Amino acid sequence: MNLYLLLPLFLLLSCAGSKEKQDLNQLENGIRDLMQGVEGDFGLAFRLLDDSGKELFINEKEVFHAASTMKTPVMIELFKQSAAGKFSLQDSILIRNEFKSILDGSAYSMDLGVDSQEALYSRIGEKGSRYELMYQMIIKSSNLATNILIEEVGAENVTQTMRDLGALDIQVLRGVEDLKAFEAGLSNTTTALDMMLIMEAIAKGKVVGSGNMMEILSDQHFNGLIPKYLPKTAKIAHKTGSITGVQHDAAIVDLVNGKRYVLVILSKNLKDEEVGKESIAKISQLIYTYVVEQ
Repeated sequence: MNLYLLLPLFLLLSCAGSKEKQDLNQLENGIRDLMQGVEGDFGLAFRLLDDSGKELFINEKEVFHAASTMKTPVMIELFKQSAAGKFSLQDSILIRNEFKSILDGSAYSMDLGVDSQEALYSRIGEKGSRYELMYQMIIKSSNLATNILIEEVGAENVTQTMRDLGALDIQVLRGVEDLKAFEAGLSNTTTALDMMLIMEAIAKGKVVGSGNMMEILSDQHFNGLIPKYLPKTAKIAHKTGSITGVQHDAAIVDLVNGKRYVLVILSKNLKDEEVGKESIAKISQLIYTYVVEQ
């Protein structure tokens, strides 16, 4: 074939590649500007779920306290063990408020005043299905439900399953409010990269129960971060997490035009959490605009 005929094609592909790189650089610059306007630290991992290879990472391997984002790995482990025949998610278990510290085995109880799902405490001593507790663990981020379930599946099993998914740094060590363990430096941790890989595994159906998990994550009650400035037409399956100075969100976003992406934004050391939350919402908006325009 005549090389002169191929030259326009080469130039066209080169220009297209250059524009894509320029667009991604502009996106990154916009995100970094928002992050720099906040007193705190951020980690971000974004990947478009197609064969384009478009992704963006900022401090993606920085370690953060996982807060309630660790509840998604617990849900994955519940579906895995149920599929293996260890139990049925529809079976009932006792709703209790006494747990063992991973530090020394001593007993501790949850504080009603700091849990986001208070209704479950009125049912202590009664029974509820594993599925119901799992649902409340995700959509209302119930700490009580989390501790009941994580003692059942085993934190070490949760972490190993994450390793099997390629998440090499996340650590799920314990339930919530284990103060002795916390004071000894034993906390659940994650990175933006690992959380992205976990959410991507759900989005691509690489884990048992992915479809059910997508629906549960889509019922999320707390929508002030990644979903805040996105249109109602976008379907967002996500899990938030927060403690003092920490605001996280990990999401799978499905758009009406068929495009899909995973976005994880983690933060810590926030001096003003409301400012941090607003920055996360605006970063999400920038990502959405970038994807729509591709």
